[in-house]
Amino acid sequence: MKLGARIFKTGIAVALALFLAALFQFPSPAFAGISAVFAMQPTIYRSYLSLIEQVQANVIGALFAIAAVLVLGRDPLIVGLTLMIVIAICLKMRLESSTISVALVTVIAIMEYTDRQFIEFAAIRFLTIMLGIFAAFVVNLIFLPPKYEKKLYEKISEETEAILKWIRLHKQQAADHHHLKEEIETRHEEMTKLEHLYFMYKEERTYFRRQRFQKSRKLVLYRQMIAAADRALSVLKWLHRLENEFSRLPAELRQAICLHLGCLLDYHEQLLLKFIHKAKPLPHSRRAEEIHHQRERLTSAFYSDGQPPGDYRLFSLIGAIIDYGDRLEHLDKLIDSFHHYHYDDTLEKELEKSAGGRS
Repeated sequence: MKLGARIFKTGIAVALALFLAALFQFPSPAFAGISAVFAMQPTIYRSYLSLIEQVQANVIGALFAIAAVLVLGRDPLIVGLTLMIVIAICLKMRLESSTISVALVTVIAIMEYTDRQFIEFAAIRFLTIMLGIFAAFVVNLIFLPPKYEKKLYEKISEETEAILKWIRLHKQQAADHHHLKEEIETRHEEMTKLEHLYFMYKEERTYFRRQRFQKSRKLVLYRQMIAAADRALSVLKWLHRLENEFSRLPAELRQAICLHLGCLLDYHEQLLLKFIHKAKPLPHSRRAEEIHHQRERLTSAFYSDGQPPGDYRLFSLIGAIIDYGDRLEHLDKLIDSFHHYHYDDTLEKELEKSAGGRS
């Protein structure tokens, strides 16, 4: 079982909310703890947006709960009707599900009042829930601020390595057709998770102008890394789809495809290591010349008889390979540009520290 930073922060936020509720002598401090759980967010930026939304939702829930009790009473049917109205309003405002949950907790907490003065009771319950929301925001702001860059790079490297491994197996005609199909579906799902992680990193706030400029360049770089991995997955998909046709290709064309792919796979791996200063950079002109030579050999073999092979679906495979190469060349230029204007070894140190911790 892996305990992440968010688990610790949730526990700290709940403990802080309960402590403050007891300090202010609020009855039913459990409501502060419940609202703190719903208020936790994965990034500081989302925590700020969530704070605004949850304050709005809490106010809406409190107002409708007070109005319902004063006008209609607190019959269970009235409570249910009030909850439905609050849900409808929150959905109309396009609030998130966790935010709606806070509003519903507020409604229930207020409408279950006993014999005390109702307005005083409602105000205390409202403040108790607000206390939990602010406790979660403070904890998310101060304790263990999330660092998604390391997770993003590791995920990109992991997915790229998995895709390239299967392309190499297919080149050697050693990939099982059924297992490769399942692997492609898995990789599509993981690429979706990778996109989500990218947006988590994008939402991380930077507080200095120099850092903002550097991060904007990194965002372009990571977007291109994801695009390159996606193009590699597209090549793998076409290799799998045209497995039988590929095995019947002329030997010269099949060899040209394998050589060009081998060159691109090595290039892709080198670029990921080059970004974190773990690979010696080859001159871009030399690498580009090698890729262009392999590409010319591939197209020459494709039209070796003066016309392309009969199965025109092979155009899609060749096009995917060429597009993959273009993405890698563009990524190489972006990495060179980034290293020229910035030197940042923070990611490299974090990766080394993580590797040392695992060993």
